[in-house]
Amino acid sequence: MMLKYLLEKEFKQFLRNRFLPKFVIVFPFVILSIFPLVTNTEIKNIRLCVVDNDKSGYTYLLIEKIQSSGYFILTEITTNEKDAFELIEDHKVDIILEIPPRFESDLIKENTASVLISANAVNGMKAGLSSAYLSRIIADFNQDTRIELMHPGKQGFTPAFGITPLFRYNPLMKSLYNMIPAILVMLMSVVCGFLPALNIVAEKEKGTIEQMNVTPVSKFTLILSKLIPFWVVGFIALSICIFVAWLFYDFFPQGSLITFYLFAAVFVLAMSGFGLVISNYAKSIQQAVFIMFFFVLTFVFLSGLYTPAANMPDWAQLVSHISPLKYIIQVVRLIYLKGSGFMDMLPQFFSLLCLALFFNTWAVLSYRKRKI
Repeated sequence: MMLKYLLEKEFKQFLRNRFLPKFVIVFPFVILSIFPLVTNTEIKNIRLCVVDNDKSGYTYLLIEKIQSSGYFILTEITTNEKDAFELIEDHKVDIILEIPPRFESDLIKENTASVLISANAVNGMKAGLSSAYLSRIIADFNQDTRIELMHPGKQGFTPAFGITPLFRYNPLMKSLYNMIPAILVMLMSVVCGFLPALNIVAEKEKGTIEQMNVTPVSKFTLILSKLIPFWVVGFIALSICIFVAWLFYDFFPQGSLITFYLFAAVFVLAMSGFGLVISNYAKSIQQAVFIMFFFVLTFVFLSGLYTPAANMPDWAQLVSHISPLKYIIQVVRLIYLKGSGFMDMLPQFFSLLCLALFFNTWAVLSYRKRKI
């Protein structure tokens, strides 16, 4: 009965806030309608300069093929290598393709020819992807040219073979399908991890938490009353995100939605418990914000969202086991893209459950009911 009254108080307090109810409704729409588009990892409009030292028919065909790919904007064709590198220095081009003299002659007579790619690597990701795109286009051009030049009796010709990659579960390799699961996870972390912690610390600063501390309410009941409203709000925001992802991008879980919500509930329990631990030690909102930001950022980098965990140093792989985000990101991708069932994700479930028990036990034990 006491829990009922406490929950009623928390919900009324939440609804009286002019900002939070609007935030919970508007935030999912904004973040799902804008972020997946602006965080697209497919790079286009790459400014290209071609140093054409051959000026042959085949160089013209190669340049035309590059332009037709849709990834590159041809800014200049020159024969002066120095001028091309000055354009990179002035940030007017992103990548240079240098075609040597006798390119066409070597291609026809020797069945081989080389080109040089120089990229501006100040932005390493853009340089790497730009070079990969250009290399793939040149490889396709090389394949087409070799087939065209092949005729019976030609000595020394070795036909090339083609490679057709097959990407299961994401056949078009849409970066959108990798970003949306990450956004869902970050939303749950903010609403169910950050907000409960900041709410409790704010009550500490106002002194209202002390009024609850002198009541006979148990620590468990008091903490539960602080968490349940944000769990409800978090699942409302998550449902809005799922709807928006389906409405705008036709992106819906291939697996069971019930399984998805089950794992989300365990993850929310873990993150809210972690937020409570922070709130128990933080003495001000500023402290809570900085501590939460530090740990959540650490969890994100250790989660495998940007770098596969297998590529991390041994110590980082070991530390990553305490990151709830590591397991929930795996789960969301498996359910959304692969359609995995509950039994396929038992290791992730037990890992999240253990972290939830650990953080919430720590939160209850570290909470001090002070008397005034």
